[in-house]
Amino acid sequence: MIHVTEKAASEIKRLLQKETSSPSGNESFIRVQVIGGGCSGMSYKLGFDTKKSENDKTFEENGVKVVVDPKSFLYLAGTTLDFSDGLQGTGFNFVNPNAKKSCGCGSSFSA
Repeated sequence: MIHVTEKAASEIKRLLQKETSSPSGNESFIRVQVIGGGCSGMSYKLGFDTKKSENDKTFEENGVKVVVDPKSFLYLAGTTLDFSDGLQGTGFNFVNPNAKKSCGCGSSFSA
């Protein structure tokens, strides 16, 4: 499962409403992926999407639908998506129990 905190869900809903101001007829959700790159080897990628493949895993928490492809889910199982808007920085944060090491900025990791 991918967990979404209330604060992250609130920000996702705000961005989703702003992003999808024109009705397209398709339900939008947030897609979480792991891609190669970053200073620790793998990076997180977030984005809005409307298309799912039949192998995608879907989770819903705090009113937000999260979709993950099977390969990314191997690295993301049990991860919590949070949002910070404090003085130390603003943005989404991943609390990933599978990460063995992460970089200083928190946007890449190794497993």
